[in-house]
Amino acid sequence: MPLTNTQYDIILRDYENRQLKNRHELERKTSYVYDNVPGYRELDDSVATISVLNGKKYLEGDEAAMEDLKNQLAEISGRKTQLLINAGLSEDYLKPAYTCSDCKDTGYIDGQKCHCFRQAMITLLYEQSNIREMLQSENFDTLSYEYYDGENLSHFRNAVMTCQNLIKNFNSDYHNLFFYGTVGTGKSFLSNCVAKELIESGHSVIYFSSASLFDLLSKYSFDYKNRDEQRDKYNDLYQCDLLIVDDLGTEMTNQFVATQLFSLLNERHMWKKSTVISTNLSLEELRNRYSDRIFSRITSHYELCKLTGPDIRMYKKRLLNRK
Repeated sequence: MPLTNTQYDIILRDYENRQLKNRHELERKTSYVYDNVPGYRELDDSVATISVLNGKKYLEGDEAAMEDLKNQLAEISGRKTQLLINAGLSEDYLKPAYTCSDCKDTGYIDGQKCHCFRQAMITLLYEQSNIREMLQSENFDTLSYEYYDGENLSHFRNAVMTCQNLIKNFNSDYHNLFFYGTVGTGKSFLSNCVAKELIESGHSVIYFSSASLFDLLSKYSFDYKNRDEQRDKYNDLYQCDLLIVDDLGTEMTNQFVATQLFSLLNERHMWKKSTVISTNLSLEELRNRYSDRIFSRITSHYELCKLTGPDIRMYKKRLLNRK
């Protein structure tokens, strides 16, 4: 499911707040009209009386009663509109206002999510992912092959194709990606490309640097006093559609880290939840730093994408310094 129940509740509460705000605004306008437009309240009150009277007539066998009611209500509506205009107000002054007129702030049209609901989902997913600003500049629209050549270019092209394949088949196939290789060769960039495409299609994506990931896991494990504050983030690690762990190996590695990493990867694999990992470690360094279990889990269940070449960040920095 793209959103958890908690996330859906957040969106639904927003719709409730919209409805409440607009209802209060309508009440304020109605009160103003009743106080400042003579005769309007009386016409409003007469609607209920006329409806009851014609309803009784219809039940007593007067088949013309409903048509009479329709004509009388239309006449009252016209008089009310004229009173508003005479008072210098617009004829739709008391019509209900909606933030989204298409779904009337319900979030749904004919049982389907309204475009405003889908946009609210995407907005929430961006906020949840932690990388909204980053994805504005790191996405497939800004992808370039100009920094690569030879074998480096071949590696990068293959990695791009692997990313696109994951995105294309995300709803039908279970895939994990492991980007490894030298510094500054596009590993995090490609992770972000995947993240943006999946968020835009309504999938939940969570990004963590390796250091911040294990900081969260440590707080959840040992800071009992504030555990509740971390609970939602902790649960999201296991439930989100895609988890991105960036710069694995930059954290302070110890037995706790290795145990937590294996547990996380194993649990997500069991539930077929996709994970993308990037690291500057070689495969040999990965095995030596963590454990054989983690090494086996990654090499067995992840598509390995090796990226090599010059440090693109440093290359761009040198270009800027020359200007």
